Amino acid sequence: MEIVNIDAETFERMLTKFETFATKMEQLYRQHSTHDIGEWLDNQDVCLLLNISPRTLQTLRDNGTLAFSRISHKIYYKAEDVGKILPIIEGKRQQHARKRRMAVKKV
Repeated sequence: MEIVNIDAETFERMLTKFETFATKMEQLYRQHSTHDIGEWLDNQDVCLLLNISPRTLQTLRDNGTLAFSRISHKIYYKAEDVGKILPIIEGKRQQHARKRRMAVKKV
């Protein structure tokens, strides 16, 4: 272990800056904690809710259909954003089902 000596004046300046930083962080927390940020969902939650595969979910992210946030290598989605794309997913499912029915009728 290495011991570092600093003079009292430098220590007081560091302490003051740290306290200022901590105060700003508390203000930011209070400012943003009053807003309702809603529920956040992870990949598994979204796949289960939309009944889609992880690959399809990745495609929705890649093409910009579904907004997401990445925190420490983990991806999260706002529940409201997932709700917005539900009609799109259902529409594609119905379209795919119609195509299959048409193909079966032709055979």
